[in-house]
Amino acid sequence: MIMLNTKLDKIDRRILMVLQNDARIANVALAECVGLSPSPCLRRVKQLETAGIIRRYSAVIDPARVGLGLSCFISVTLERNVEQVLEAFEEAISERPEILECWPTTGEADFLLKVVTADLGAYERLMRDHLLRIPGISSTKTSLLLTPVKNETALPLNTDSK
Repeated sequence: MIMLNTKLDKIDRRILMVLQNDARIANVALAECVGLSPSPCLRRVKQLETAGIIRRYSAVIDPARVGLGLSCFISVTLERNVEQVLEAFEEAISERPEILECWPTTGEADFLLKVVTADLGAYERLMRDHLLRIPGISSTKTSLLLTPVKNETALPLNTDSK
């Protein structure tokens, strides 16, 4: 079984690269792509899942085509980094479906949020009715996202490694 701290071999990396680009690929096709027969290939995929290397499978959806035309990053600075403030902030953030990602950061801000909303009005309501009501927030700074130059989800897995 593959453990979390174990290095992945070339075949594991190939499996992951193929699955990142097409998670719905049939096991027979995946096995052919990575040079295995179907049974060992399926066994490796199951091991990658059990080890937590493959966390889940998902579809990548175009936000604009489903009515979510505004994307932004919001930098959040807290008044104090004490446990109560952090817990209240993290709980409030986790309840909002518009907030896709929330990362603690180093530098000027304490957190960076990735947010999608239908439009500027929905963004304003999120800020006014939810985000700015979270106790302990000192300041926020929003950067609206324009047309992406690069927007990938696949990790750069080097198949040349052992």
